[in-house]
Amino acid sequence: MYSDFNIQEFTQQLQNSCAKAQTKKFVKNETITTYIKNRNQICILKDGLADLVRYDINGNKTIVETLKADDVFGEIFFPVKTNNELFVVAREKCEVVYFIYDDILQKCTRGCKFHEILNSNLLKLILNRTISQNIRIELLTKRTIREKLQSYFASLTKGGLSRSFKIPLSYTDLADYLSVDRSAMMRELKSLQEEGFITKDGSKITLKY
Repeated sequence: MYSDFNIQEFTQQLQNSCAKAQTKKFVKNETITTYIKNRNQICILKDGLADLVRYDINGNKTIVETLKADDVFGEIFFPVKTNNELFVVAREKCEVVYFIYDDILQKCTRGCKFHEILNSNLLKLILNRTISQNIRIELLTKRTIREKLQSYFASLTKGGLSRSFKIPLSYTDLADYLSVDRSAMMRELKSLQEEGFITKDGSKITLKY
């Protein structure tokens, strides 16, 4: 992420200084926002985990992205070009800060200084979001299930600092996230384990390569 941009500090300033910012809490499985209905909305996940989900015309579910604390999301960052609406759904208890993009150009009734901070940091906010989306695109361009799994595992090692980690998704959701068949994915995980590339204990994975 952008090294000079502190998202926690930014979010706190937004909550404390701007009259137009809203903070809401959600319970597990509650819909946080949709991308067709709520355009021009910037959201910051202050706490919790959530999924960006798409259902196709046949009702098939795809987890487009899993969002964690400090992630930024909203239709403004992910323009919807089809009739398949996107939903952000809480995976657990979540706290979300909302801000309407159009309000950036308007002064608050308080005349808050946050607008100056927002304008000076908006490019960094967008850059952080772009980096996150590029990581997701790179994962989906992998040709095989094994390559997708290895790329996903690499993203969980915190820059290679940890060889062991816990998958934050169920295996069903992981298959949706990787856009692969669950049974085929489980066979590939078994093969990786048998060939000595990983050890697996429930959702805990340890890399051996």
